[in-house]
Amino acid sequence: MKISTSALLNELKERTSQHLEYAQTLTLKTEEELNFRNSQDSWSPLQCLEHLNRYGDFYIPEISRNIYSAGKSPQSYFKPGILGNYFAKSMLPKENLNKMKTLKIMNPIHSQLNKTVIEKFISQQKQLLTLLEKAQNIDLEKTKTSISISKLIKLKLGDTFRFVIYHNTRHIEQIQKILNS
Repeated sequence: MKISTSALLNELKERTSQHLEYAQTLTLKTEEELNFRNSQDSWSPLQCLEHLNRYGDFYIPEISRNIYSAGKSPQSYFKPGILGNYFAKSMLPKENLNKMKTLKIMNPIHSQLNKTVIEKFISQQKQLLTLLEKAQNIDLEKTKTSISISKLIKLKLGDTFRFVIYHNTRHIEQIQKILNS
């Protein structure tokens, strides 16, 4: 499967812009609403965002470092890698959302959080939009990034963007479900 690089980057920018806009609406909610949990072992909206912020703390500097060290050689098409495509697709929300285990360090359960979590998420989304713009000038296949679970495994930059942004989509939908319950 080949994807037009510009179409991929546009889709990812659109999703990221939607995440940014949604996060801005969350600033209007009370901290009580944002800390609501459906059960003892479920996350609150702020915990969902904190989880995403923790991933952003790893991936944004990792992506940035690799974009700035990449040569200028944009390609018209992007072909996902087998592992990267699997990771990215597994993050997309499905009808019956499959629960996934998260790394202990990325699990915000029982954290006491406030609205600064939203501000940080908004800042990270703006950084992602900047990185997506810069990515238009480089090869999304040849530029590789480490992943959060192992520095030894490298994904194509296009797959890393897809994974991070689809992961954000997954948890934004989770937040919407919590707030609508």
